[in-house]
Amino acid sequence: MPEPTDPSEQGKRDRTTRVDARDAFDALTETIWRLRQPDGCPWDREQTHASIAKNMIEEAYEAVDCIEEGDTAHLREELGDVLMQVMLHAQIAADADEFTVEDVVNELNEKLIRRHPHVFGSATVARDTAEVLDIWDQVKLAEKASSDTEAAAGGAERPQGLLEGVPRALPALMQAQKVSRKAAAVGFEWESVADVWDQVAEERAEYEHEPIGSSARELEFGDMLFALVNVARKEGIDAERALRASTAKFRARWEAVEDRAWGAGHRVEELSTEELNRLWDEVKKAE
Repeated sequence: MPEPTDPSEQGKRDRTTRVDARDAFDALTETIWRLRQPDGCPWDREQTHASIAKNMIEEAYEAVDCIEEGDTAHLREELGDVLMQVMLHAQIAADADEFTVEDVVNELNEKLIRRHPHVFGSATVARDTAEVLDIWDQVKLAEKASSDTEAAAGGAERPQGLLEGVPRALPALMQAQKVSRKAAAVGFEWESVADVWDQVAEERAEYEHEPIGSSARELEFGDMLFALVNVARKEGIDAERALRASTAKFRARWEAVEDRAWGAGHRVEELSTEELNRLWDEVKKAE
C-alpha cells in the first residue's frame, strides 16, 4: 500500500483507501435532474414522494437479501438502486423547493459527527460497542431536548413524544426493539435479563389464561413476543435479524426435506407427519 503523498498526513491515518466519489456523485445528481426535466422521462416527471414510497422499502429489502446471501456482486447493484431512491426523492423535493440533495448530505454529515463524539471529539471515549450505543442514546436524547425547546419557543402545545421518531411502518420485531430501547434510555428498564425472563413467564401465564381464539389471547401473545424482544435487546441480539436467520434456516431444511421426499418418489403432501419428522431429523443430522 502506498504511503500518503501529502506531507501533512505523515504520521496520521492512511487515507489512500478513501474513495473520492465527487465526480461520480455529481454525474448521478445531473442524471436524476435530467430525468425530471420537461423533456425528460414521463414516468420520472410524474413521481411524488408518496407514489414511490414503497420502492424504497422494496429496494432496501433486496439489498438485505444480497447481504444475507453473501452476494457481493449483486449487492453493489442493489445499493445503487437504494441510492437511486434517495436521489430521486431529493430531486422531487428540490423541484418543490422543499430541500436539495446537498441539504440531505450536509445534514447527514453533521449528524454523523454529532453522534460520534468518541471519534470527532476529545472528551468522550467508547471502549466497546455497548458504550457506543449508550453514547448514541444520550446524544439522541440531547437532540430531542433541543428540538423540544425550539418547539416550545415556537408555540407548540407539547413536545414530540419520545417514541414518535420510530416509524410505525417498520417490521414488528424491529419496531418493538427500537421502541423498548428508547424507553430504556430514559430509565424505563429491567435491571437484569433474569427480570425480563420473569416478565416473559408472566406474559405467558396471562396468554394461557385467555380463551383460545379470543382477541384477548392474541393481544397477550403479542405481549409475550414484546417481552422476548427485550430479552434480545438486553443481550445485544438483533431480534429481527435473529428471526430472519431462523426462518432462512427453516426454509433451507424444508427444501432439503422436499428433495429427499422427491428423490424417494413422493411429494411432501403425500407423507404423514411421522414421515416428515423422520426426514427432518435426517436433514438436521446431515448438516
